[in-house]
Amino acid sequence: MGMPQSTADPRLDVRADRLQEGGGGRLPPDGAATTSVNGVAASTQDTAIGPRWPARSAGTPAVEIAHLRKTYGALVAVDDISFSVAEGEIFGILGPNGAGKTTTVECAVGLRSPDSGTIRLLGLDPQADKDEVHEIVGVQLQASAFPAKLRVGEILDMYRSFYRRPADVTELVEALGLAGKRRDYYRSLSGGQRQRLSVVLALIGGPKIAVLDEMTTGLDPQARRDAWELIEKVRGHGVTIVLVTHFMEEAERLCDRVALIDSGHLVALDTPAGLTAQARGGSRVRFLPSGPFDAQLLTGLPEVTAVEQDGRHVIVTGTGELVNAVILALHAAGVTARDVQTDASTLEDAFVRLTGNHLHQNGDQS
Repeated sequence: MGMPQSTADPRLDVRADRLQEGGGGRLPPDGAATTSVNGVAASTQDTAIGPRWPARSAGTPAVEIAHLRKTYGALVAVDDISFSVAEGEIFGILGPNGAGKTTTVECAVGLRSPDSGTIRLLGLDPQADKDEVHEIVGVQLQASAFPAKLRVGEILDMYRSFYRRPADVTELVEALGLAGKRRDYYRSLSGGQRQRLSVVLALIGGPKIAVLDEMTTGLDPQARRDAWELIEKVRGHGVTIVLVTHFMEEAERLCDRVALIDSGHLVALDTPAGLTAQARGGSRVRFLPSGPFDAQLLTGLPEVTAVEQDGRHVIVTGTGELVNAVILALHAAGVTARDVQTDASTLEDAFVRLTGNHLHQNGDQS
């Protein structure tokens, strides 16, 4: 079966060539077929899902990328991308297929070598400090595979054996709906079940940083929400999450900040609310006043940039706590705002406004 032998060194780079039946096969250039890069990390307080990591010096980013560039021949996959991720943050990378999202994170965790730029993971260089990086990073890639005749429980036990302080496997598989699959062969799993197994393996080592690439692709709505709840719980233990996705709802639900990437370029970086505000040029509230009032009542507010009439309704555009400011000002003047509606712009609207493209368009993975 080509199963890895037991070793005293738990800092293992789990590569595809060690999981091939008969031990055959070689790892493609830059580790493209690596299933996960998990590792051991010292902890002062272990928990069911993973260890609570001791606090680091203030201001140390978990992930720091500066002027990253990666090309494949004439194709520029990533062009001068820079961003940083704070410890304990859920950071989203959002964009259409072929935008450069996967190439960015593969460079970030050391699976690919960038042409230029600098990358640091908790201060470590993923190329020069590979062993140390493998101890603190867990990765779930878009595609992974195991020998068909391995059972799910065997895969879990094998990965768990690589770490000195693994997470609670039982809780992980229960959270992702795989508890009843431990005796099943890998070949019998559906695409969604294989995806969930990949997420479990990315978290099984209790990493400090987890990189999840299209984590919920192929999952049904309930499984997707179960995965979201698990990620929120993992973040609660201090793990930094880098989430690559093209699902707007997922990014809006989970992410503290989102980087919009298109054609290899970073086009915007903000909170989900901040990006949607950019899509509409600010916040907007529409209401039906209970009686007439002087427009200057609202135009004089610092949060308000414009007031317009739409039949009997009034539309107010502005920034900050616009809704509260408008309602309080009207109330003070004896006017009640009825049928209040706020703008429902989404990250999809923000992406279209900023790039002219739609998130769900066809394209090659990059």
